[in-house]
Amino acid sequence: MPRQRLSSHSSLSSLKPTRRHVLTAGAAAGLALLMPGLASARPLDPDQFRTPLDPDEFRSRVDPGEFRTQGDPDFHPVRFRVPAPTGRKALGTTAIHLIDRSRQDPSMPSGQRELMISVWYPASMSASAPFARYMPPKTAADVDEAWTGEEGLALPPGSFDFANTLTHARVDVPVQPLRHPVVLFSPGQGDSRFVNTAQVEDLASRGYVVVTIDHSHESPVEFPRGRFLPGAPAPEVPDPAWTRTALETRTADARFVLNQLEHLADGQNPDADGKDLPDGLADSLDLRKVGMFGYGLGGYTTANTMLVDRRVAAGVDLDGTLQDDRAKGPLGEVAEKGLNRPFLLFGSDQSQRTDPGKDNYDPSWASFWAAQRGGRLNLALLHTKQKAFTDYQFIFSQLFHDIYGNDPVIGSVMRALVGSAKPARSVLAQREYLGAFFDLTLRRRPVLLLRGDSPKFPEVRFAG
Repeated sequence: MPRQRLSSHSSLSSLKPTRRHVLTAGAAAGLALLMPGLASARPLDPDQFRTPLDPDEFRSRVDPGEFRTQGDPDFHPVRFRVPAPTGRKALGTTAIHLIDRSRQDPSMPSGQRELMISVWYPASMSASAPFARYMPPKTAADVDEAWTGEEGLALPPGSFDFANTLTHARVDVPVQPLRHPVVLFSPGQGDSRFVNTAQVEDLASRGYVVVTIDHSHESPVEFPRGRFLPGAPAPEVPDPAWTRTALETRTADARFVLNQLEHLADGQNPDADGKDLPDGLADSLDLRKVGMFGYGLGGYTTANTMLVDRRVAAGVDLDGTLQDDRAKGPLGEVAEKGLNRPFLLFGSDQSQRTDPGKDNYDPSWASFWAAQRGGRLNLALLHTKQKAFTDYQFIFSQLFHDIYGNDPVIGSVMRALVGSAKPARSVLAQREYLGAFFDLTLRRRPVLLLRGDSPKFPEVRFAG
């Protein structure tokens, strides 16, 4: 049967899956994405797991009594509710099209490497404009397709309505007339720059300008006038050469974006199409205070960028290994050499730890920890899996509850996908520790939260 794209008026009566079939298949896909047992059998980096678990194997691993279901699912396009930022600043955002004329790319109309970035910033309090959509329409459709259907979560296409989900940032409004530290963001392997919007908006609400990067030919990216470039999946079998090539390309992207921000701060317009940029954007960039963070492969990109570019003063790795194949290596150069500027390792409960006596040991984190010469922190977010460091933590929760109500099976599916941490608490903890780290390292503000385990956040543990 050909796939259908859902709309708010679509009839799904012809699909008629049972609740048990859909939720069980969804849980099976989730286990295949992030199940530790599978990671042992097929030692892929966690943000590369895409192959669904065979239903028979799933049934052999899971107690069927855990999947008692009731009623029929209410399939419809789900618009998500991005958690409100915790800072005091109003938000604005703008998208910028960049062309790197020093790198060739025959597949692009320009013949050169092209990127899309988004800039999220503190906005003028009096600004009024429409709120930005979570994703542009073609990116939204591509990401939805990756998560729905038999190769995803066994949901009808169109279930993830990212294109009609609203953020808290207004489009192209004037920037608050102050200088702000700048933070770059690099997404996980194959992920869009938009899937960490909750973290990005929160940093902007605290007074940072945050620049998110789509890595073309890996991330799905939509250019002006609807030109769309789909992302490319990682190899099904771990390939250190592929990872190293992606890392080097991403690092070059980050350095190029920094160059363009310098041109912008000098009064030039780096947008390839000459788009009018928000008033005050150039004057708002304090490029003496630059940080970077990334999730999964984006965390590796962050560390590697700092290794080769001293303009980045502090960095955060959200659950990303620092070697080209997590099971076999080789170690990344940054894992062997460390850095002389502050760096935060922030890992899930199941991976990226430095203790060789534990199942979740990652030799690249242990090597980096020993070699690190700048300030260092190693935090663990308890009861989580890697995808908990993205918006999928609250997206999956909202999606399943909107479609399946309060069915208790949702807890099992969530544990398979992102862990058992409560989404609201997990999102809040990540926001607080990210904000505290950049406040300390870029603004030199003393922060009690980073001195040790906090009773305010028992789900976060200092692991080193």
